[in-house]
Order: sequence, then C-alpha cells, then structure tokens
Amino acid sequence: MHQLFSQVLGQRDLSRAGDLFSLEDAEIEDCLSQALDQIKAISCSPDYLTNDNDQAVVEICITRITTAIRETGSIEQHSTALVGLWESCLEHNLTPQGNHMLLRVLPSVYPRQPDTIHCHLGNLTAMMSQLDSPEQQHLIRLIQMVAEQHPLILSPQVPTLVSYLEDQSLTEALLGALVDVSQASPSSLVSFLPALRIVGQQCLTLLGHVAKIHGAVGIISETHAHSSLIYLVSLLGSMEHSFHHTLLLEIRALTDRYPSLLGGCGKDIYRMSNSFTAIARLLGRRLEESTAVHCRSKSLALHAVRSRSINSDTGEDGEGLEPSPDNIFSNTPVNSHSENQEAPASERKTTGDGSVPITAALDRGVKEAERSQSREKEGENEEHEEADRLFVHLRDNMETIREFCKDMAQQIPTPEQCVIEDSNRGCVAKLSFSCPLKGHYCLYAKSCFNLTSRQPHLWIHIMLLHLQGKSSVPLCSRDKCVQRLASLWEKTQLKGAHSFPMAMTQHTTPHRKDLDTLQIQLEEVRFFDLFGYSEEEGGWLCFMCNNPEKATVVNQEGQPLIEGKLKEKQVRWKFIKRWKTRYFTLAGNQLLFRRGKSKDELDDIPIELSKVQSVKVVAKKRRDRGLPRAFEIFTDSKTYVLKAQDEKHAEEWLQCINVAVAQARERENREATTYL
Repeated sequence: MHQLFSQVLGQRDLSRAGDLFSLEDAEIEDCLSQALDQIKAISCSPDYLTNDNDQAVVEICITRITTAIRETGSIEQHSTALVGLWESCLEHNLTPQGNHMLLRVLPSVYPRQPDTIHCHLGNLTAMMSQLDSPEQQHLIRLIQMVAEQHPLILSPQVPTLVSYLEDQSLTEALLGALVDVSQASPSSLVSFLPALRIVGQQCLTLLGHVAKIHGAVGIISETHAHSSLIYLVSLLGSMEHSFHHTLLLEIRALTDRYPSLLGGCGKDIYRMSNSFTAIARLLGRRLEESTAVHCRSKSLALHAVRSRSINSDTGEDGEGLEPSPDNIFSNTPVNSHSENQEAPASERKTTGDGSVPITAALDRGVKEAERSQSREKEGENEEHEEADRLFVHLRDNMETIREFCKDMAQQIPTPEQCVIEDSNRGCVAKLSFSCPLKGHYCLYAKSCFNLTSRQPHLWIHIMLLHLQGKSSVPLCSRDKCVQRLASLWEKTQLKGAHSFPMAMTQHTTPHRKDLDTLQIQLEEVRFFDLFGYSEEEGGWLCFMCNNPEKATVVNQEGQPLIEGKLKEKQVRWKFIKRWKTRYFTLAGNQLLFRRGKSKDELDDIPIELSKVQSVKVVAKKRRDRGLPRAFEIFTDSKTYVLKAQDEKHAEEWLQCINVAVAQARERENREATTYL
C-alpha cells in the first residue's frame, strides 16, 4: 500500500488525509484494493459509529479511491474489494456520506458482479429516501440497469419503487424501470394501476410509460385486458398526437390477444377511419356493448341457476320454466341497458347464444366519424399539410436523428430555456443552462448560466432534434413542445420567410461547420470551465457536481483554491503601459492580491467575486499581437488585465476564477432565497 495511505488509514491521521488528493491517480492505482480492505476493517470496529475522526478519515479515503478508480478505469481490478466494503456497510447499517460515495461506482460494478448486488436490492431501494440527489441518481442508474437486464429480480421491489414516484426528480426514471418490470412480471403491477394513473394525470408526458404498463398487465387475462382497454381508449380520444402511436400499439396488442373483446371486428375499426378521435369513439362504444352483453349473460346465467334451485326445492320440473333469451331481454327494465344502446328495440336483434350483432352500430359509428372528420378537415387542411410535412420528415429520419443526438449530446449542451430578443444587429437567442443534479455544492442550484447567441435558428433546430431524440414516436406540429419552438422561430423571421416546418425539413441535421461555430462560442464564454459532460449521468453537470471530491477544497474558508504570481497591466498615462508582477490568491469569495511579488507583503483592495461580471481571454485580434497568456476580469467598476506564466497556467487561473465566481453568485442566491 502507498506510504501515505498506510499512514492515514493505519494511524487514522485526519491531518494528512487531504494530502491524498495531491497524489497522481496512476501512483496509487495498484494499492486501492488494499486500502478498501483497510477501510472495511476500520468501519467494522465497535466504536466506529461514535468516532467522528474515523468516520472523517473513511469518508475522505473513499472519495479519493472512487475518484482514482473512475479516472484510471480500473473498476474491474477493484470490483471485489468495492463490493466487499459495500456489503460490510449494509451489514453494519452504516450510512455516513463516505459510504454513500460507493453508490457512484455500483453501476460500473454491476455487470461484473450482478448476483451480489441482486442479494441486496431490497436494502438498496429502501435507502433511496435517505440519499442526497447525486447519490439518488447513481442508485436510479443501477435500478435501470437491473430492470433492463434482469427485470424479474426487481418485481419484489415494486411497492417500494411505486412509493417513490411522488418525488418528481425520480418519477420518469422509475416509471421507465417499472415498464421493463411489467413486461417480465405484469402481475406485480396489477394493484398499483390506480396510483400509476394518478401519476399520468399529474405529468402528461409520462402517460406513454403508464400506457405501456397497462398494456402489459392487460395480457394477463381477458378481464385485465378489458379493464386496461377502457383506460387506454379514454386516453386515445383525449391526448395529443404524440401519444397516439404508443396507445394504438398497446390497444392493438390487447385486441389481437383477446379478439372477443371487440366481437372480432377490431381490424375493421382500425381501417374504417384515419381519425384517432373517431377510432376511440368506435372502440369505446364497442367496449360498452361488450360490457352490456357480458352483464346480460351473467344475469341470464344467474337467473337460470336460481330457477333451477327453486324448482329443485319445490320438486317441480324446471325444464319447461327456463326462460328464453328473448323473454329475458323483454322483461329486463329499459334503464338497465339503454345507456349503451342507440338503436331502437326493433333493431337490437340477438343471436341464439345471446350476443348482440354490432354491424349496425359500426355503420352508424363510421358515418358519424366521417361527418366529424369532414367538419374537422374543412378548416384545417392547410395546417394539416404543414403538420404532415414535419411529422413525415421526423418519422422517416428518426434513426438518423437518434444517432446524431447521441453524438451531439457529448459536444453541445441543450439549453433549458430560450428567449428571442431583438438587438441592433438582428435577433438574438438568450439561452439558459442549468445543472440537473442540484447537489449540495452545485454551482447552479438556484441560478443559470446565461449565453446570448446570434444564431437562434441553429439553436432552435438543435432543440427540436433533442426533443425528437428523447421521444419514441415522431413529433408533429400540433405537439405543444413543437408549437413553442415554432413560436420562437416566428419571432426570428421576416415576413414571407420560410415557415417553421419548411425550415426544419430542409436538412435532417445541422452542418458540421455550424456545430463547430457553436462550440467555439461556448469556449469563448468559458462554458466548459463550468460544465462537463458526465458519462455516468448522461448529461451536462456543473464543475462541482462532476467533481464532488473538490468541493471541500473550494468551499473551505480561507483555503486557497489557487495562488501564485501574475502580471497585471498598469496604465500610467494614455500611451504608456507596463506589466507589474504581483502575488494573487483566490480564496473564499475574494481574489486577493499583494502590492508586490511576495505573498507576505501587505494586501491591496481585493476583488469581490460576487461583483465580477465576466472573465474572458483577451480578444482574438489582441492575442495575435502577443497576448496569448492574458485574460480580463470585468467588474462593475473596473477591468483588470492579467497575464500568466504560460498558456497552461492561464487556463488554470481562468477555470478556477470562473468556478469561484459561479460559487460566489450561487451562495449569494441561496442567502437571498433563505432571507426571503
């Protein structure tokens, strides 16, 4: 084991624990399993839960180890030791923050040791409510992997998973996992369908998941299928177009499995109309008729049983007293079945087995649907042409778009918000980016990174492709999310210019040079100092959420984040400028600088980071004149021009200052929110 690890763990030396982060990852890669075993021994000691020093040492060491494993890609080498420590934590009911850090690597361990993790799924899912948001996301990823590869293993955890659906940050991911479970074990979801319907009502975008679970449960039996169909058909007639494809697939699967539910006329219904509303109306009517027939059949059977029972008791021959179907229907009160019957009594013929032919009802339904369609089409032909253009384009290129989004996601972030505004040089897009994890030290938990771009058309196209990439069905112009983008597009256009559907269908994806331009702009505003793409989370996280091990350094009062010598440009007179070397320290909410080269000299007035408006490298035309290492700090009252020893040091200073400025603003926002 590395000497420093031996000292920190062997002597429980908290004062040296922070020095572990000064070691290179490759330097400690081979001894990480030994360190994990030593941590396991410490955590098993009788006084561990009451020993704050030991807990702090363990927390710091686990953070350093998991970081090194992630950076060196040595998960396979150390998976056995990781799982051993994790099992020990569960066995001793240990839940300090350091042990939660182990959740970060469990998704990577799972493919190599699934059986061990399967044994502890109950304990893991029960931990969800005790975890902070970052740890929750890692546990969610693990649950998703289990659901995809071994969904039956998760069926005992369904009640617990359903109970977490109330947390909106978990709902979508957990519903996706429950969809996988429902395919393998539909019976485990039966009793939770009412709760899932409520979730769908509260968040309409999740209705696709809820519909798939109903479809899976419906396969169990004809009774379950009938119940699921009633719900799915009600959605088909009321939901927007983007859900229709999913709903129809589930409906068709159930009616193909149990054709008697529609009297064998399912295929005719689907062919009779192109209107989803009309199809829903016909399906709904047929289900009502099927329900009425089923109820009447049950009444007939019950009446016959009762008649036989009475005749048997009185000793009479019941054979001559058994009522015929016609007598049963004629003696049944009208109100008991008139709700579901539109034809007069003379048209409601019955067959010998008591079922009701539906030909007349279907004919009436089709005629009504056709009249409804003709009314809808009269005023909407032009709109449908545009909608069809976008829908057909997205439908025909779904695979290309999905592949593009997969690659683009790691290069260019998708904005959370977009506002179009006029400027002196034309329309601009004001974009906002935030961090989805919202961890404890998140730089953008209460705020956003804002960017003004002169390429609004390109950003709108990217946002449309992002929406399509997330959807399992093609979008169309009547979808609300698409309408919002179309509204943004219209604000950028001159009268007579291309319409939104026309423009969006000119090219399937943006040109490479256009994407390069966006990347250059993001680099110029130092976006990549503050955000990075996380493979584990599948999205862009802020610097702190991507590097939680550095949070303690950045947030430790008085602890310098970076310090050293920089040259400051000083202006004596208009045409005489010179560079003066000074010692700078970035710590807390301030950038401190001394009057001379030594850090022991008296402080000058510091720069308050909360007052910094922006930090940028010098303009390109000035860099070409010999300032490749210089950057500028803009405050509300002054601009500072500083120069580092070389370009590498300049990049380090730029990133550290940008992170510290974002942290100062976030802290200020939190304090303001707390005060309010």
